[in-house]
Amino acid sequence: MKLIKREHYLSKLINVIGTPDIKVITGVRRCGKSKLLEAFKNYITDNIKEHNIIHINFNMKEFDELKNYNDLYDYINNHFKEEKKNFILIDEVQMCEQFEKAINWIHAEEKYDIYVTGSNAFLLSSDLATLFTGRTFEIQVFPFSFKEFIEYYNYNDLDDAFDHYVIEGGMAGSYLYKTTEEKYEYLKSLYNTLIIRDIKTKYNIRNTKLIEELNDFLMDNISNLTSARNIAKELSTTKNSVSDKTISNYLNYLCNAFAFYKIRRFDIQGKKYLASQDKYYLVDPSFKYALIGTKNMNYGRIYENIVAIELKRRGYEIYVGILKNKEIDFVAMKKDEKFYIQVSDDISNEKTFEREVTPLLQIRDAYPKILIARTKHDTYQYEGIQIIDIANWLNEEKKMES
Repeated sequence: MKLIKREHYLSKLINVIGTPDIKVITGVRRCGKSKLLEAFKNYITDNIKEHNIIHINFNMKEFDELKNYNDLYDYINNHFKEEKKNFILIDEVQMCEQFEKAINWIHAEEKYDIYVTGSNAFLLSSDLATLFTGRTFEIQVFPFSFKEFIEYYNYNDLDDAFDHYVIEGGMAGSYLYKTTEEKYEYLKSLYNTLIIRDIKTKYNIRNTKLIEELNDFLMDNISNLTSARNIAKELSTTKNSVSDKTISNYLNYLCNAFAFYKIRRFDIQGKKYLASQDKYYLVDPSFKYALIGTKNMNYGRIYENIVAIELKRRGYEIYVGILKNKEIDFVAMKKDEKFYIQVSDDISNEKTFEREVTPLLQIRDAYPKILIARTKHDTYQYEGIQIIDIANWLNEEKKMES
């Protein structure tokens, strides 16, 4: 498989070399965590003098005997080298029973620089503080961005690249298959492993049919506001009633596994977070096509999903903006940055354009306001609002300014 340098993530690992944190690489299954760890290993080899790398990949047979935490600890200690910088790189750490004991022991000795990856269902962001007694530094990896997609395929035509990216997505493992059908078969198998095996095993779920129905419901309602109560009502039948609590738990499981990202609502005028209804965005839209097909495609919703994940990839906190009875797709914030975004498909129709810009024009503060759509034109301004083609926006990384 062709490899590209994912500098965005690699630089994060490089920047924390030598810190006392336990560095944890997380993300949805098959998004490139293991390849990132390999790239980091190569960086250490090429750039750090007097290093010693203890690399354990539990996917490989040679490390099968280390699947007990005592054996793992002994192996690491036996490979320690004095007078050198000792790096520990462990891939799929959850395959070692009670791995957290071994990691905590070696971390307490303060003589190793520790980096681990693991299955998304077994090494959750919410579990890190409980698993590890030392401080952790999490690096969340996403599927390929549009820029990485272009680099992988060496596209010269931005519009052609975007049309393919919308359908093929960012799960690089699917790129090895020649036909769309083969790509989707791979993605379907991968996602079913995520839902049925990982989540079912982690949470001991017996009613797999319900979580599959919930998953399909979320995929079919990308960008729609919803709640556990509404979903429970929708999935209940005359014979079987579904509780709000069960749906709420299952929603958390799907989000913990990085299959979906929950986005809360934010009252722009009142400057407060709102409860009861949220939006759920899929980690990569290609999973939706693979599981429930491409009929009745709503490109506006798909574009909104792509923008949501890209904002997360760029490190923004995002919320659904509420202004009186109007909705702004995203309020994005990071440090001193804040901006408002509307996302649409085709804004050539005057009524559609007016519908999209009206909520932005009603916001009275001075933060940048952006309308992202499939314009196929250069960026232009409309009453202080930036109108940006989505392919151009995805292909740039600069700070958004008004």
